[in-house]
Amino acid sequence: MAEKIFIFDTTLRDGEQSPGCSMNLDEKLEMARQLDRLGVDILEAGFPIASQGDFEAVRAISAEIRRPVIAALARASELDVDRAWEALKEAARPRIHTFLATSDIHLKYKLRKTREQVLKQIRSAVGHAASLCGDVEFSPEDAGRTERSYLLECCHAAIEAGATVLNLPDTVGYCLENEYEQMFAEVKARVPGMERVTLSTHTHDDLGLAAANTLAGIRGGARQVECTINGIGERAGNAALEEIVMAIHLRRDALPVYTDIRTEELFASSQLLTRLTGVAVQRNKAIVGRNAFAHEAGIHQDGVLKNATTYEIMTPQTVGMPSNDIVLGKHSGRHALAKRFEDLGYPLTKPELERAYELFCQVADRKKQVYDEDLLAIVNEGFDHIPDTFTLKLFQSVSSSEGRSTATVELEKEGEVFHDSATAEGPCDAAFRAIDRITGTPGTISDFSVHTVGPGTDGVAEVAIRARFDRREFTGKSTSHSVVEAAARAYLQAANKATYALRRLADKQAAAAASAQPELAVHRLYPSGY
Repeated sequence: MAEKIFIFDTTLRDGEQSPGCSMNLDEKLEMARQLDRLGVDILEAGFPIASQGDFEAVRAISAEIRRPVIAALARASELDVDRAWEALKEAARPRIHTFLATSDIHLKYKLRKTREQVLKQIRSAVGHAASLCGDVEFSPEDAGRTERSYLLECCHAAIEAGATVLNLPDTVGYCLENEYEQMFAEVKARVPGMERVTLSTHTHDDLGLAAANTLAGIRGGARQVECTINGIGERAGNAALEEIVMAIHLRRDALPVYTDIRTEELFASSQLLTRLTGVAVQRNKAIVGRNAFAHEAGIHQDGVLKNATTYEIMTPQTVGMPSNDIVLGKHSGRHALAKRFEDLGYPLTKPELERAYELFCQVADRKKQVYDEDLLAIVNEGFDHIPDTFTLKLFQSVSSSEGRSTATVELEKEGEVFHDSATAEGPCDAAFRAIDRITGTPGTISDFSVHTVGPGTDGVAEVAIRARFDRREFTGKSTSHSVVEAAARAYLQAANKATYALRRLADKQAAAAASAQPELAVHRLYPSGY
């Protein structure tokens, strides 16, 4: 019978220790609410003695988030344990998590204590925590490099003092899978009283083995795993929650266990953390990266278009992503190209597809990725220029110290001038929204980059934008001494391309509806006599 794996999320504690990932009280609360929706079993909210801010965050989360166990970290000292309990005591299901290093290298160089002194400190700290709280977790820090017989002594001491969870960390990401699995198997088999406690993993990714070692720990007997959203954490990070959960979800044939995580909330959790911390997820990140369900190779695209299971072991919707993405590049094939032209309103005959593919390959050799406007240039007889529907006549932007910004734009279309304003959180967003109101084709930014062109104060800002309009992406690029103006011009360039493409598609659909012919007329790809 399958056993449950309890998911211990430490995004707000160990994850927040990752450089650049710290969060304030409101941000921690927002993330905690999402982790609750995700269905984590234990939420480690912080390290209360580390700062007043951490203390307040743990206390606020304890008061509001009632379903999961709320844990707080404490060093193996009475002062730390008391501070943790003070922050936790209003929680519906509190847990004190105390730790002490046990490897000889830590004892010698960090703690400067003997093994006997550390054993005594474990008994004292765990015992004190157990006198305050019925749920106590103990972690022998650097367990992976601790001499095995001494590790067994430390675990036994913690159990005798009242620990209900034993967490065996690979603190520095040093262990290999078989070593980590064997450590759990030995602790489970040789430490008296193990039937009263839950074994837990905690792994780091210094050698890229965090998720693999976590699964090895499960095979060795662990039934709780400690992990973080996006794998954030000290140095190379912690085991990524989304990777572990989906490995368990998909490979129940090899791992007869399950979790209570709502997998459809994984992508939303990843995106929220990225927004709160400003730390982007790498494009090729497993499960939640932008390329996780993207396909460029022609063979892969052909297979996915025929049946997604040929190259996708899970659907994007399983993890909360909207859909997979066929990325057009130099490795793409005719099948994917024909499908994209059809989506744009240009169903191609076989000869037209061959000519389009020839031109497409020429573009793809020059660019990393081919966008819809490139295809429109191909289908419009190879012309590189798409006419601008709107031109920018005036741009003004005002920002306030309170964070709200207002932008005013004037756009000209066929001699007529249109004027509108919008207010948003930032000046660029305000400019984009004002443009949307005039063009009537709202977009969302999918990529935004700024580079300085030229030295010193004489340099200008070059802004490149990729924006999505009606499920299609278009790019724009512009330069200006004002970053906001450059952004507005780049966005308008993308919006013009989108307006042109959508108008062409509407024209095609109207022509198809009006035609009585069984076959639709297709716009020619190249001039007569070619």
